[in-house]
Amino acid sequence: MAGILIIAHAPLASALRECVSHIYGGCPSRIGAIDVVPDQDTAALVDVAKERLAQLREENGVLVLTDLFGATPSNVAAQLVGPTVRVLAGVNLSMLIKAVCYRSVPLDTLAEKVLAGGSKGILEVGAGAPATHTTSH
Repeated sequence: MAGILIIAHAPLASALRECVSHIYGGCPSRIGAIDVVPDQDTAALVDVAKERLAQLREENGVLVLTDLFGATPSNVAAQLVGPTVRVLAGVNLSMLIKAVCYRSVPLDTLAEKVLAGGSKGILEVGAGAPATHTTSH
């Protein structure tokens, strides 16, 4: 099982964690969130992130999800990368749900599934959008 840490601009990290809690009727264990606020000391933020990482670590390691590549949350997350820590930028709810669903697979496989889930969750909705899947009830 892999721990999950979301590091994003405030209040996105906490909001995504709350969405998971809403979907699952309670937040699954070992999912953390760090909301980055303007003018926050980056060195202190790295220390906080390392502490959270230690708390969330599972046998498969930790998957860190961050919002915008190159921004402060992503730069902090990049400092956490290691043999048992993978970092993915561009977090969306599809990615997070995929992470929760597949957190028992090896960390590298988890990262692949989460990346695929995130991109497959981006679709145009409405008139003129190409049909991608039709289901009947």
